[in-house]
Amino acid sequence: MAMSDCMSDQVFANSLKSSHKTLFVLDRHPYFSKSSKQPIEYDVITRSKTPGIIPAAPITKTLWTCSVECMMEYMRIVFDIYPVRKLIRIVTGNHSLNSWSQKEQNLQQLMIALAHLGPPTSRNKSEDEYSVMHGLARAVEVMCEPSEAQSDQAENGEVVHNHGRIICLTSFKSDAHVRMLEECVQDAITQHNKLQVDQDGLIPIDHIELVLLHITAVGDEAKLSERPKREVSSILASEVLISQSGKFLYNKLVSLVQRHYNLGSTTVTGIPMKEEQNASSSANYDVELLHPASVHEEIFKTVSHVEGLVIPSKEGLPTETVTLKWCTPKSNSIELHHCVGAHRITPVDVNSRPSSCLTNFLLGGRAVMLEQPRKTGAKVISHMLTSHGGEIFIHTIPTARSILEDPPSISEGSGGRVTDYRIPDFGEFMKSNRLAPGTAITLEDRVGKPIERAQQHLERLTRVWPMVIGETIMFNMVATLEPFLNLITQATLSDDEVLECKKVIYKVVGMESKNEALPFPVLGSRGKGPKREEQYRQLWTELEMLVRAHVLTSPFHEKVLECLLECKKPSDDAKGSPKKPLEKSATKDEKMEVSEQEDSWKDYDKMKRMTEREKQDFLKGDKSLDPSPPKKFKAEESFIRSGGQNLLSMWTNRIKTIHNKRHIEFAGREDTSGPVAELYIHLNDDEDQLPAEQTSQTSKSGTNPKSQQTLKR
Repeated sequence: MAMSDCMSDQVFANSLKSSHKTLFVLDRHPYFSKSSKQPIEYDVITRSKTPGIIPAAPITKTLWTCSVECMMEYMRIVFDIYPVRKLIRIVTGNHSLNSWSQKEQNLQQLMIALAHLGPPTSRNKSEDEYSVMHGLARAVEVMCEPSEAQSDQAENGEVVHNHGRIICLTSFKSDAHVRMLEECVQDAITQHNKLQVDQDGLIPIDHIELVLLHITAVGDEAKLSERPKREVSSILASEVLISQSGKFLYNKLVSLVQRHYNLGSTTVTGIPMKEEQNASSSANYDVELLHPASVHEEIFKTVSHVEGLVIPSKEGLPTETVTLKWCTPKSNSIELHHCVGAHRITPVDVNSRPSSCLTNFLLGGRAVMLEQPRKTGAKVISHMLTSHGGEIFIHTIPTARSILEDPPSISEGSGGRVTDYRIPDFGEFMKSNRLAPGTAITLEDRVGKPIERAQQHLERLTRVWPMVIGETIMFNMVATLEPFLNLITQATLSDDEVLECKKVIYKVVGMESKNEALPFPVLGSRGKGPKREEQYRQLWTELEMLVRAHVLTSPFHEKVLECLLECKKPSDDAKGSPKKPLEKSATKDEKMEVSEQEDSWKDYDKMKRMTEREKQDFLKGDKSLDPSPPKKFKAEESFIRSGGQNLLSMWTNRIKTIHNKRHIEFAGREDTSGPVAELYIHLNDDEDQLPAEQTSQTSKSGTNPKSQQTLKR
């Protein structure tokens, strides 16, 4: 049992990988020029059985026409839901009608190619040219050609997995004919993989899913039976299906596209529409839509069973659909609803009147809410239909409790109670940076993926973006600084745009010279706030920060920065950057010591202007501060401040301060507590340079060589 589960999981995984490249092989044998035996309904002169009017003969399509129309419906569904990355090609005989390029993935080009090809006739001279065996061999060869995504993977050094699917629309003679075609495909894959196709720009095939669809006219009996999907080998899986032509073939291919691309179905019931015959009355209609199956994951997670939720398809498809009821749309359709997913949709019957009316209604900018069918209880809205960028999407709305139901108050964040967030500015920022669905044109015209370009755009706009009003002056005067704020965040600037930025800078200079008021935020603070000069200093700082954040974008941004620095007052920088390096390196204690010395000299000068009586009274007042016994001293020499300095220390410190301002003091004159320099560093080198004999004689005589040198001197 476990082994079979593993095999089924592997088959499902290969099926999803095969969705990247799908190939249709059309059998152009003369057999397909026959009638499909399904009459076409059309209006005659009158539907009433009027005597004397002979009804027109029925009209039927050929097997080839039915096969092409059903194949195009298969492709329409894929292209509507997956406009990129899901590629489809058509091969008939030795001819390939398009390539893997994204530009050629459209129905119009393929219809033109099929029109030039023409239908099969019973007088085809070269039947082998359009035989199904040649078509399958050509399909395997085409599958070796890399797509644009696979080429990008190869250039980036990534491992390229080449999986694909081949759908062959043909008519078999017997079961032996089926086995022969399977062997033909198997041999073609093996042969191409052995030829080292990567040398010619091709890639080997990892796995192919082969779907052989046997088509018969309506009412004819098939000569063989269906066979479920099975693995023929490690590189080939085969499946045999049988279908009658006409609407039966259409239903078969629509069910196949749901299985191949994992699509689900939703039927919108209760759509109010006016009658075409009588505009005064209205009736309810149903429209079945196809979309990715993940749209219904949220429903089946929260709802185990709801009566009438899952029903058979109303379009006659051999599949099931989820029914959702139409809700009358509200007048304000711009509301944002919490959703967990958004997927493209496409109607099953795109040409029907209900489908056309629903599509036009949604493309007009309206939104439709969809609710689950319930007989009792409150209304449960689970989905929403709306359009974005000209394409219709279905949004999945969570029905269970969501973390977004009770959002925290924005005024009580991590930084405490903040009430001045730039909420209106952030709303305008979101509106101007809304995402649009990416198409094949945007992928071809520009470099990089659309989501990467969007991220780069947002990163550039949010390099400087204060969240609180009280943290900025620049963004509180947007009207005054326009268009500077918008231009400086652009990826490129022109000469005219640089001139516009300089005009705004000169405008700020004029405002500062006139001492005009700035919109400085004073929320939560008492008083008038900082001075006008301080406000302009902050404004210049914000402007410089914004330009420096974008200065590396282009050389034109550098010109704006140069203009800004020239217009900015030099005193703004000079105040914070002292010129003298000695003053910059001075410590706090040294500055306090200098100030104390200056105060001491001021007190000394004041004392010199005192009389003898005032000096004695002043000294008596200082004696009360000193508990030690009094001593005999002169007034000038014994004057001691509360700082504990006498006249000698004051004079010494003053001279030392003056010398420190002129030059760095020599290390040998510093205090003994610091490093002391040796004045005679080679004083002891004479003893080492004396000859050995003189040294021995000196030692014997007991005379010190230093003393002899001293005597000689």
